[in-house]
Amino acid sequence: MRGKHIIVGVSAGIAAYKAIEVVSRLRKAGAEVKVVMTKNATHIATPLTFGEISNHPVAIDMWEEIHDWNVEHIALATWADAYIVVPATANVIGKINAGIADDMLTTTIMATPAPKFLCPAMNTEMYNNPIVQRNLADLRSLGYHIMEPEVGWLACGVTGPGRLPSPEFIVQWLTEQLSSLENKHLLDGKTVVVTAGGTQEYIDPVRYIGNRSSGKMGYAIAAEAARQGARVILVSAPTSLSVPANVELVAVDSARSMKEAVDRLYDSVDIVIMAAAVSDFRVANKAEQKIKKMESMTLELVKNPDILQSLGERKTHQLLVGFAAETEHVVEYGQDKVKRKHLDMLVANDVSKANAGFNVDTNEGYFLYPNREPKVMQNMKKSELARHIIREISDLLSFKS
Repeated sequence: MRGKHIIVGVSAGIAAYKAIEVVSRLRKAGAEVKVVMTKNATHIATPLTFGEISNHPVAIDMWEEIHDWNVEHIALATWADAYIVVPATANVIGKINAGIADDMLTTTIMATPAPKFLCPAMNTEMYNNPIVQRNLADLRSLGYHIMEPEVGWLACGVTGPGRLPSPEFIVQWLTEQLSSLENKHLLDGKTVVVTAGGTQEYIDPVRYIGNRSSGKMGYAIAAEAARQGARVILVSAPTSLSVPANVELVAVDSARSMKEAVDRLYDSVDIVIMAAAVSDFRVANKAEQKIKKMESMTLELVKNPDILQSLGERKTHQLLVGFAAETEHVVEYGQDKVKRKHLDMLVANDVSKANAGFNVDTNEGYFLYPNREPKVMQNMKKSELARHIIREISDLLSFKS
């Protein structure tokens, strides 16, 4: 734990007092700890105590001055190496799963890219409630790490599951979980092709038809796949982005040159992620010389090959992931593409939104599958969405094996 930045979120369960010792043990193990409390939790354990133990001001109110944390909840979220909620009440679990961010705890845990850990503690009947169990299952599928509560005597006077484990075991569990994450790569031994950027279809030697894709999503996915141990080949149309570390670049420009590159690689790879914005049409007759200025000009366009569909038709062992940029009927059109193009997964988003899609640093949308319900991805940084995509691909690989 030495040198790690840990956020301890404290929600309003009667076991909140145990979080004081969790903070103390984390600090003794060498971690730097900051505490975020819900307002109701302050009725059970005082911010003064947590502040003294952690040696940092406690964050409670979204609207108060946050001392040296630059006021913004994002500063806390980016500071963290891990975020653990002790105890995690049914209320907080439900809000996190629903994407509700209406206080400092739920906002910071949603904003952080760090691994997230929940320690549920509540009445036995609440813990066994199908809604709570569904929420926990959903959060596990999104990569949250859930510590099983102990079976024992509870404050409500009954004996059963729902008791918060001892602070010693919580810190031990967190330490082991973080150690496992640091030593495990989700895509070890896999070869991944990622396409990125917007293809360019030339009118003449200096002009082309293109689209607004910046390549940021594809490059973020390539970077995350490399971090997770894969050999990554990035087939990229022209962009202004730097090639991520440990990623091999294959530079292309048009849809046809991208298809040639991907076809050449396809048989020898495990995963293909088609994040590029590929032009549907190209100019029928590219001029050999620059076209001089004229009053008007008519261009004849012909259809480009559908790279994704052709890959789906010849798929053998590969896991195939597509992207769909839509402006309406996002899920309906996306589900149709999953079926027609024989995809294992499709990331579909509405590019008409100002904070998603082309030329921005954030994205949102849906994960769509052939035989599963869609997953909603709330608005987040593209780097964070890339982590969700790679984690989802890792899970899909485990289902295929």
